[in-house]
Amino acid sequence: MLFYEPLFLTVFPAFYALYLLARGTPTKKWTLLVASALFYLWGEPVFVLILLVSTAFDYALSFRLGEPNPRSIRTLALAAGIGGNLAILFVYKYADFIADNLNLALSPFGAHRLPLLHLALPIGVSFVVFEKITYLVDTYRGVSKPAATFWDYCLFVLFFPKLLAGPILKYHEMRDQIASPRAVEWSDFGVGFLRFSRGIGRKLLIADPLGAFVNTIFAADPASLDTGRAWLALASFTLQIYFDFAGYSDMAIGLARMLGFGLKENFDKPYIARSLTEFWRRWHISLTTWIRDYLYKPLGGNREGEARTYLNLWICFLLSGLWHGASWNFVLWGAYNGLFLTLDRIFLSKALERCGAVVATIATLLIVMIGWAIFRSDTPSHLFTFLSALAGQTHATNTTEIPAEVPFTLVLGAIISLLPATRLYPALIRAYDVNAWLRTATIAALVVIYVLAIARAVTAPFQPFIYFRF
Repeated sequence: MLFYEPLFLTVFPAFYALYLLARGTPTKKWTLLVASALFYLWGEPVFVLILLVSTAFDYALSFRLGEPNPRSIRTLALAAGIGGNLAILFVYKYADFIADNLNLALSPFGAHRLPLLHLALPIGVSFVVFEKITYLVDTYRGVSKPAATFWDYCLFVLFFPKLLAGPILKYHEMRDQIASPRAVEWSDFGVGFLRFSRGIGRKLLIADPLGAFVNTIFAADPASLDTGRAWLALASFTLQIYFDFAGYSDMAIGLARMLGFGLKENFDKPYIARSLTEFWRRWHISLTTWIRDYLYKPLGGNREGEARTYLNLWICFLLSGLWHGASWNFVLWGAYNGLFLTLDRIFLSKALERCGAVVATIATLLIVMIGWAIFRSDTPSHLFTFLSALAGQTHATNTTEIPAEVPFTLVLGAIISLLPATRLYPALIRAYDVNAWLRTATIAALVVIYVLAIARAVTAPFQPFIYFRF
């Protein structure tokens, strides 16, 4: 169920009224838990049962993770919990990928083909598994205690605003809010609704119009593309994936705020970054911090010499690529990011800094865009031919018409993305802070954006969030 579907927009006000009328902590939590379970059950009626069993397994193990349990028991319980959660990812996401590649590698030897499972990937499974691992690791480390009740932990796992595509939450950051949901105030509704409006506008009025064009171009034979269309498609995808994913995060944060919950930010103007290292501090922040806290640091981080630091970066981003999907293009994308993060540490970041802000921002954006070409291409062969089209090395025969809304949306998205890098942006922020009429105009504009986005949702073809498949 999508946040802008007519069904959700019809059901949510009724649920919200019930939630506001709920009195007492237990009633609030049960109202929210039942609603969250039904929300996920609507899209994943089978997997939700597996998720609940896995959640019960985590909860039972959590009481063996902390002291005074013997260290051997704690370590065994942690391994079992992490292994069980990763097994869910393996079966649903990677089993067919591994079997397919083994079949391909062994086919010259006449080996018997391994059967494929052909399981549909449950929506948001990668996000949920990472969140469940944070609960186990935080409990093991003593950062937090086991959830007060099994139902508190279920609410953490199933909390519907973030359930499908993040932000990735850490249990110790949400524990107090879940244990005792605070009363909703009018300001929560107002701020939350406006944040939701910004998100739905980003998704439906910018990401989706660009996405329709991107899908058409990337479905075509890349050898038939001229340089202009290839670069236009790549620029469009660069903005589409940002406004699509940041739009979902806005909607999730907005809905949570309407319920009285505070979620951490997931994006911070990523396309104004002046190095790839800075880009990853601004892009999908919840994933980057998860990798840092639960993978990079346990591997040794930067504490064991430069060579080990570079290796740790590559391991983290190769696994980050695989987290995004079971496909060689995601492995290449992870390796590509690991390469440039390593080059940043060796020389590139300082070299870009000496070049000045404009050159550094343009160079970083170009590096990111080539990365998005790897991300968006379905196969390595498609990627290499598409890169040739970008370089003008193909024979252009594709005459796909460029929709009139694409150039306008592209320019609008570029202005919104890059304006924070200009000197005008701080002046606009100061003006917003001191002028009530400007704040009122912004509220009115967001309400209009909400109405226009809903109108498009009703009339335009359905386009799922990009990160739903991860």
